[in-house]
Amino acid sequence: MKLLLDFFPILLFFGAYKLGDIYTATGVLMAATVVQMAIIYATERKLQAMQKATLVLILLFGTLTLALHDDRFIKWKPTVLYGAMAIALAVALWALKKNFLKMLLGSQLELPDRIWGRLNVAWIGYCLFMAIINGYVAAYFTTEAWVNFKLWGYVFPIVFLVAQGLYIAPHLKNEDKPTA
Repeated sequence: MKLLLDFFPILLFFGAYKLGDIYTATGVLMAATVVQMAIIYATERKLQAMQKATLVLILLFGTLTLALHDDRFIKWKPTVLYGAMAIALAVALWALKKNFLKMLLGSQLELPDRIWGRLNVAWIGYCLFMAIINGYVAAYFTTEAWVNFKLWGYVFPIVFLVAQGLYIAPHLKNEDKPTA
């Protein structure tokens, strides 16, 4: 169910684009994201910082796209979001000596500090990669190619999350193990 909820706005965006145009799809994306966040808030009683940032950026860039009738805004939103995430993670890690991933997920995952550090660096690299690839597609390809990339480009986060899971699995501390 959670996976469907995560893909809900992008699937509706893709469908609205195929049936209409980028402006119809942008309006659908904005509405679907508001509904998505309302469902998440209703079930979890809170929104994570990333969810709030995503909502704000979609509404801001979507409004600019619709008001100015310029699709460049919605196409560049992912680049801005991923770039901001990479910068925030990097500044926190290297300037403030804080690991935001551990701060956010440390209560759910018990991992050695060196693994948290490597995960944080991996997330910085992943966010930079996603910002660059979206920026490239947004700048050098048609809107239709960019919309297709948004749908089929979901292979990148899936591969990254699976690889991350495989990497951390051996480092998870299992509290059910008998101690000798």
